[in-house]
This record gives sequence, C-alpha cells and structure tokens, in this order.
Amino acid sequence: MPELPEVEAARRALQAHCVGRRIARCVVADDSKVVVAAAGRAVFERAMVGKTIVAARRKGKNLWLQLDAPPFPSFQFGMAGAIYIKGVPVTNYKRSVVNSEEEWPSKYSKFFAELDDGLEFSFTDKRRFARVRLFEDPETVPPISELGPDALFEPMSVDNFLDSLGRKKIGIKALLLDQSFISGIGNWIADEVLYQSRIHPLQIASNLSRDGCEALHRSIQEVVKYAVEVDADLERFPKEWLFHHRWGKKPGTVNGKKIEFITAGGRTTAYVPQLQKLTGTQSSKMIAANLEQLAENGDAKDLDTDGEDADNLKPKKRAATSRAARGQQNKDTIGASSRKARGSGGGSKKPGTHVEAGELKTAVTDSNGEQGLDQANSNAVNKSDQVTRRSSRKVKPRK
Repeated sequence: MPELPEVEAARRALQAHCVGRRIARCVVADDSKVVVAAAGRAVFERAMVGKTIVAARRKGKNLWLQLDAPPFPSFQFGMAGAIYIKGVPVTNYKRSVVNSEEEWPSKYSKFFAELDDGLEFSFTDKRRFARVRLFEDPETVPPISELGPDALFEPMSVDNFLDSLGRKKIGIKALLLDQSFISGIGNWIADEVLYQSRIHPLQIASNLSRDGCEALHRSIQEVVKYAVEVDADLERFPKEWLFHHRWGKKPGTVNGKKIEFITAGGRTTAYVPQLQKLTGTQSSKMIAANLEQLAENGDAKDLDTDGEDADNLKPKKRAATSRAARGQQNKDTIGASSRKARGSGGGSKKPGTHVEAGELKTAVTDSNGEQGLDQANSNAVNKSDQVTRRSSRKVKPRK
C-alpha cells in the first residue's frame, strides 16, 4: 500500500532519472475511472509530447511532474498506484500487485512516457483506485490544495502539534488518517507510530497527555524519515517494527507481545494491548465490540478488504468510529452514575433500565465538561448500548 515513503521513493527516482529530459511519446489508458481527462485522452497525450520534465514534486500521497510549461500530469496513488522506470528499481511494496518483470509496459499502465533518450516510465494501478489528472497548477486545486502539512517536508512543531491535538475530539487513529490534518500518513504508518508511542488507536486525541503527544510527534518524525532514508525498502525496516507482523489479521507477536486487530478510523488496525492502553473511562473491550458490529452494519468500512479508496474517504466518514468511541465513553459514565443513584436509595429502576433524559444530560456534563448533550451523542449512546447487547455473546473475554 503506497504511503508517503513509497510515493517519495517514486518521486526521487523520477527526479534522478527523468528531470531534464523531453517527453517524446505519451500514452494514457482508456480508463475513465482512473484517468480524469475532460478534454479526452488525445488532448492529454498531446499536452505531454515535446515538454521537458523540470522537477518531480510530491505532497502527501500525491505526486506530479512539473514541466517546462503547463499543464502538468498529477498522480494520486490510491491503494495500489506505483511508478515503474524501465531498468531502474524504484521500491518494493509489501503488497505489490504488478510484477515489474511482466510485459512492458504493464497492461495495468495508466500513464506511459518515453523520453528523448529512450528511457521509459509508467504509472500503473491494478485496483483502479488511483487517479491520473492534468492540472494547470496542481497545488492550487483539489485534492492537493485540501491536504494538510506534509509529514516529511512540512512537519508541525511540537507546540503546534500539541495545540492541534488538544482541539480534536476524535480517535487518534482516525485523526492520523485524515489527510487534511497531516498528509502522507496511511494505515501502516499510523499503526507503527501509535505502537512506538504506546498509544491506543481509539484514544480520543484531546485526551492524550502531554507526554503522549510528544511521544507521538517524535515517532511520526522517526518512522517517516527512516522509511524514506531506505527508499521504502521494507526489507530494511528495523526488525522490531510492528510493520513486519501486522498484515493479514493473522495471530502473531511483536517483540514477544501479542498483536490484536480492531477497526479504528474505518481501517483494520493492529495494536498491542499490553502496551497500548486506553486511558480515562473508555473501555477497550466494549469499543472493539461496538466497532466490529458497526463495520458489519456498514457504518465503518474495512478498506483493507472492501477496496474503498482510502485517499478519497471523507473525514466525517472516518470519524464514525470516533463517535462510537465517544458514545461508549458517555455510556460508561452514564452507567456508573445510574448504578450510583440506585445504590444510594433512588433504586426504583430495574437493572438494565436506561436513565431518564435529565439524568443522561447531567451525567455527560459531569463527565465531559460539556454543557448538555446534542442529539448526535444521544443517538450514539443509544446505538452503542444496542450494539453492545447484540454483540456481547460474541466477545471472548481477554485473558
């Protein structure tokens, strides 16, 4: 799966081998899902021929070629996009879907160019979630204009990072996947940095301690920089990284500790419960059960299996699991308040009966410091309660 390190490796390869050369021939695929060309393929191809490549540019998971005159071709890598340069090794994806030894250019090629010195390169995409576009100025229009600071080229300062996290009341994994927050972090990097900073993927961002925020900031920088330094060559990633053990939902361990899988931020998520613990009133077992049920109901998609385009997923859709987490957090607090009320003599309610609306509002205000409970949170609590009862028989107690 291409994330910042993989796309940066492709950019560096293009920069090293193609800059200063003229495009002698160009072929774009007859695939309107991937190749976005309002004026047609022929116009796209003609706009490339005769142009000289001035630079290879990147932001997040998007790459574009700056030519000596606009328009410029832009490549959004999606879930399986890749750059191949004939005779030049670029990078080795964990889940590569195109064998560089197959016919050239690959039948999955979406953009092919032959340069004036005979060098050829191609952008391929077997799963068809990538996008190839033609822009007058890629940085000024979506999707690139909507991206947050690049995790490698534009790292946040520690203070800005702390301030930003303190204002985000969503799960930290969902936030890291939001490309408008930081661009370039995908599923495996998010899992890796959370593991290395010992943070639970469902932890609400604003609830992180200062030490936790600083550890996460440091881990993002270290993981991204190291992966880029080794040209995203997975064989050169440190053996103690979670990366080597997180694929396929298979039971396993990392450094002797058990790996478990949940859904967080709409994605299959690997974490180590022994090290990554929820703080506050969030319950990992209950949230995990709720999220798995939500995923089955279609409220949270597992992008690793259903093929939905991770790059195009809207932030509010990513936040579905965070709302479920907050709903469960509210439910835990409400349940405690209700039990306390019954135990102190207000016990006309039967076990399992919901508290009244007034009690619900009071409990949430006391827990979260918020004035009142909006309808969305109320619905999340009720849904969370229902899902918990439906799924309780399926959840095995953690040993």
